[in-house]
Amino acid sequence: MQRRAYAALALGALSVVAAARPAEPTAAVAAGFAVRYQNVISPDRVRALTVLPGGTVTFEVVDRDPGSGYVARPTAGRLVPRGTGRWVWTAPPAPGLYPIQVVAADGGDSVTLQAFVVVPYDRLQGELLNGYRIGRYPHKPLRGLAGYGPPAGFVEVTRENGDVLVSPHFRLNQFLCKQPAGSRKYVVINERLLLALEYALERVNEAGYRATTFHVMSGYRTPAYNRSLGNVRYSQHQWGAAADIFIDENADGVMDDLNGDGRSDVRDAEVLYRLIDGAAARPEAQGLIGGLGKYPSTAAHGPFVHVDVRARKARW
Repeated sequence: MQRRAYAALALGALSVVAAARPAEPTAAVAAGFAVRYQNVISPDRVRALTVLPGGTVTFEVVDRDPGSGYVARPTAGRLVPRGTGRWVWTAPPAPGLYPIQVVAADGGDSVTLQAFVVVPYDRLQGELLNGYRIGRYPHKPLRGLAGYGPPAGFVEVTRENGDVLVSPHFRLNQFLCKQPAGSRKYVVINERLLLALEYALERVNEAGYRATTFHVMSGYRTPAYNRSLGNVRYSQHQWGAAADIFIDENADGVMDDLNGDGRSDVRDAEVLYRLIDGAAARPEAQGLIGGLGKYPSTAAHGPFVHVDVRARKARW
């Protein structure tokens, strides 16, 4: 994997993702330029963006020569230039997926912003959204902290968009809630979680462990499903800000034998935990990974590691 750098900046508004459905994760992870959105600069060719119907998103190219003729090409909505290499995009009124491609002047390099226009939270009827059970988010944020209120909206996962990349090595349907569902399914996407997972994945590969992606055992959880599991009331999973992951290159459904002892158990989770914890401590990743925990096997699942992007550091 190509090494990438992330930098926290003042809030803006943007993200990235592949417009088509490649059969395998993209080989060229980083573009030759970066895009700034929502306090993060990232050169990833693929990231995800969520916005309310009719909402606006500001994004810009970050390059040594930002005036070198970058062009933004939206598939829908209204795009207004705001100087050189900077744009404001107004989303269409209908929920859906509307890729935006940012292309270098020579056409040889590009970044695709996969813009998901969400179904607004206020379209919930009781605990249901078009027949899909969401449940109820806590009435009061945890200790009054930002980020614990109801989400702005939900990405509808369809047959057409479920397999689309939301970052270079992760697909939208990897983060679906495990609860039973009919034809309508919804998920909350947190762009910072995708950045954290990509960063951790790169560090794992640098350490010599093969991982084309992480198996996401649990991504988004509706409050209804979270409650059915008996999980904590303010679980980060309900905001799309957490993932329970493991490496499963042999596709047997459990953590690979990372420590070479011939078994899959909590010691393999400890290997992955240490790798991610070390990655999170690097200067370029400060503030990217908040929560990190390791879990042993049970009758229901194998060992795994929990990663989340809460604002404070927590380890268990």
